[in-house]
Amino acid sequence: MNSGKNSIGVAAVVLAAGQSKRMGKPKLVLPWGQDTVIGQVIRTLKHAGLEEIVVVTGSAAPLIEAALQGLGVRTLHNPDFADVEMLASCQMGLKALDARVEAALVVLGDQPQIEAGVVKSVLRLYAKSKPVLVVPSYQMHRGHPWLVARKLWPAILALQSQETLRDFLAQQAAHITYLPVESSSILQDLDTPADYDRYSRSG
Repeated sequence: MNSGKNSIGVAAVVLAAGQSKRMGKPKLVLPWGQDTVIGQVIRTLKHAGLEEIVVVTGSAAPLIEAALQGLGVRTLHNPDFADVEMLASCQMGLKALDARVEAALVVLGDQPQIEAGVVKSVLRLYAKSKPVLVVPSYQMHRGHPWLVARKLWPAILALQSQETLRDFLAQQAAHITYLPVESSSILQDLDTPADYDRYSRSG
């Protein structure tokens, strides 16, 4: 399987510390097919060949950790989840990765629509030409998951609490290699009950 090399060089940081305020309940442990939302995300990453996966939790951490039992991932708890955006979780995840990891795939925990084919395409592009920043794009709209090489991690780690990962992407716009994809799934996440109802039925 050609993902073997990718799985060693690339790890995933799954951002799963949100409070699910708009959903009104812990969205990452909601049912998704035969799994949970977060479980589906992890299984897709595994199917794409990723072996090192760090999940950064916050709200509902015990429930999320229970849902991840047996899936072979590491979990970290962001104690400041109520006061910070996902930037802090990303920073925590990057710091926790093995020193041998060359690049990190930044993944949303509430994106169970993520497709293994898209993940594999991102990994293949990185393996082929080693761009420092790979962002999937659907009809000129960038989405997740995106990949950042270790060379740019210091730029993320240097961001202040009032800044966001969008700010990072804006700052590094000249370094982005866009990967056009034919799936709108890269733009979809679950914020509201209407999102969950619509996407879980279509999925």
